[in-house]
Amino acid sequence: MYIHERPEWPHLYWDSEAIMGPLGEVRHRQGRLLGQMQSLGFRLRDEAVLLTLTEDVVQSSEIEGERLDREEVRSSIARRLGMDVGGLKAPDRNVEGVVEMMLDATRHYDQPLTQERLLGWHASLFPTTRSGMQKIRVGMWRDDKEGPMQVVSGAVGRERVHFDAPVAARLEREMESFLDWFNSGPEIDSVLKAGVAHLWFVTIHPFDDGNGRIARTIVDLCLARSERSSQRFYSMSAQIRQERNTYYDMLEETQKDGMDITLWLTWFLGCLGRAIDGAETLLTGVLAKARFWESLGTEPVNERQRLVLNRLLDGFEGKLTTSKWAKLTKSSPDTALRDIIDLVERGIVVRSKEGGRSTSYTLASRV
Repeated sequence: MYIHERPEWPHLYWDSEAIMGPLGEVRHRQGRLLGQMQSLGFRLRDEAVLLTLTEDVVQSSEIEGERLDREEVRSSIARRLGMDVGGLKAPDRNVEGVVEMMLDATRHYDQPLTQERLLGWHASLFPTTRSGMQKIRVGMWRDDKEGPMQVVSGAVGRERVHFDAPVAARLEREMESFLDWFNSGPEIDSVLKAGVAHLWFVTIHPFDDGNGRIARTIVDLCLARSERSSQRFYSMSAQIRQERNTYYDMLEETQKDGMDITLWLTWFLGCLGRAIDGAETLLTGVLAKARFWESLGTEPVNERQRLVLNRLLDGFEGKLTTSKWAKLTKSSPDTALRDIIDLVERGIVVRSKEGGRSTSYTLASRV
């Protein structure tokens, strides 16, 4: 018997004492990471947000077996955030739709979660009204005309059914109950609410497709609420992608159990903690930049020097020459050479051993 078939549904509960420790630990990690990020400059925080949201969108889609072009995702997010990062690919409408959904959740985290909003997210996910080759109902609940909604794995003829969702006739009532709880139900910690909401939503499974991605978007909305900030510095979806098999196993086990979801919430909080811990790895480049600029202390650099030093920190392709410096900064060769000599004399960049036109420059190894 699935949990949605039990007479007690949807009255989920958990052992508060068992959850208190993991929840407190996650909250501590959140605060520590946010403090670290707030110490960065405005530009570096923007870079961290761009990197994190890009990873979140790409990985959430990969969980469902859909691969999005990372540069297209980055381009779409950067444009919507008003960031000028240059040289970006034009995103297709599928990418634009996923990004639109994610940013609506995180930038407007303080707005109610309504049926209209969810249907809008679904329409954004499937702008062509197709999932792969199959035409689906978009921007509306499923109707089960093609058969019952099931989560299935395995080859044709050897399918394994992991879950049967509630029948379509129940959806209006089920979603009304979920949204009432989400928007005005008993007050619980927003991090805990993220775990409960995820399980509850995917158990209802209200759409023909995209239920997992929308459930994880609801999680991101709750996490933004928990931090009272639209800036994201860690990706829960990226961590779930790493733990995908366990993620599906935990969902299946919980959906076939009773109303006590303590084990699910314990796993969810652990996964979230690992996502926060993994942020340092994800943001390695951004944090390296922060350490670099901190190492310069009060040593002044002009805007041209700042631009090129950031390009070097990003991993400049090829060799940086005087002519490339001039082109990057839209300055004359003489101005470029003066900028470079100044940095060389201060030990910030070093000159290659080649002479003449082959001379190139790299960041000093001390940095």
